[in-house]
Amino acid sequence: MCCIKASRELQENEEIPALMAFGDSILDTGNNNDLISVLKCNFPPYGMDFIGGKPTGRFCDGKVLTDLIAEGLGIKETVPAYLDPNLQSKDLPTGDLYGLGVRKIGVLSTLPLGCLPIIRTLHGGPMRFCGDNANRAAQLFNSKLLAEVNSLNSSLPQAKIVYVDVYNPLLDLIKNPVKSGFRVPERSCCGTGLFEAVILCNQLTPFTCDNVSEFVFWDSAHPSERAYRTMTPPILQDLKKSFS
Repeated sequence: MCCIKASRELQENEEIPALMAFGDSILDTGNNNDLISVLKCNFPPYGMDFIGGKPTGRFCDGKVLTDLIAEGLGIKETVPAYLDPNLQSKDLPTGDLYGLGVRKIGVLSTLPLGCLPIIRTLHGGPMRFCGDNANRAAQLFNSKLLAEVNSLNSSLPQAKIVYVDVYNPLLDLIKNPVKSGFRVPERSCCGTGLFEAVILCNQLTPFTCDNVSEFVFWDSAHPSERAYRTMTPPILQDLKKSFS
């Protein structure tokens, strides 16, 4: 994820003028719709809580983290997919890279992968505990990512690159769900909540939950919009503080 630097230094309470996100399905706002892939989500019940209740290619019941960060930074309510054939030229000024003038960049850590419902199902044993090996791998990746961010800050003049921790905020929701008003942290809303994702999470899937707001996960690999919204405030605080 990156944010464009304006022609002058960002002042306190000044809106960040633009945002472009690079990442996987956690950040995707619909680019996957136009790629050759079996991993699609442009069908119900995906998007049931999005604007108009329609699926958009977001791997969620509603908005994803990219939308909520853009919304919280005052850029726009939702982030359009770059590959969307309906994208208009007026939508493009809300994105660019370091060589083109970008100086403020937020780099998000990976999630506690071992606690995704599908990993619990596959590697968590009969009690479906979080997968320790996957979480250790995620922690190792994050430590190396932080080191690389620090290195880039030293080597790129005038750059302000910020490491943003999303591992621990999501892990806290999983370990202490009631504190934030969640009821179900170990399985997802869609279907049985054990392994359904992408094509397996569809409108014909039985047992899909009635109240997704109680679930930390929407499908077995992606958090719900409410989980993202709960995680977003500290992320925005870090970005605004670092970019001011």
